[in-house]
Amino acid sequence: MTTETEAVMDGADLATFLTGKLCHDFISPAGAIASGLDLINDPSAQDMREEAMGLIATSSEKLIALISFARVAYGAATTAERFSADALQPLAESVFKGARASLDWQVETSEFAKPQARALLNLAQLTGAALPGGGTATVTAREQNGWLTLRGEADGPRARLKPEAAKGLAGERLTEGLAGQWIQSYWLWRTVTDHGGTLGFTVGENRVTLTARLPM
Repeated sequence: MTTETEAVMDGADLATFLTGKLCHDFISPAGAIASGLDLINDPSAQDMREEAMGLIATSSEKLIALISFARVAYGAATTAERFSADALQPLAESVFKGARASLDWQVETSEFAKPQARALLNLAQLTGAALPGGGTATVTAREQNGWLTLRGEADGPRARLKPEAAKGLAGERLTEGLAGQWIQSYWLWRTVTDHGGTLGFTVGENRVTLTARLPM
């Protein structure tokens, strides 16, 4: 088992992996926008203009949603030190649009510090990613005895964690597999543990549960 000291990577390496993931996330809608513009500018494809405009509109909405999500999930977003649950919910919901899994947002806590907000959004998206065959990703947040508990329960057929994601959630460095499948779970582990919290997960038949605890 990789120890916590061995797992922690420096800021430059972490930034490289995160940048690669963000580029991967953004390239699909950005490429679709470019394809739509090509169709509009092609004299021989004017009969597809309406279809091209629809593609541009849909892809632009998706790209904006991904950027808005990433600004909080991976960055500082604003100078504000806290985020309301009402502000975070649409960000979480936006990355479920078009996905097979649906989000059941059951967040009782009304306000989150930046690290807590980051952890909540990443946990929500990773819970959905554990449902490749569809299902429900139930996300909860509760305060008790000075601690905030975030839980994501993925219920559905073929609910599973990819080996790369499991390594990241355990705080282990990637030794083989796809970095893009690993970095977000490792980023969640770093976010939680760097702020004095703990992160765990369980895998059962048709269910995956992620649990993060952070100090209030």
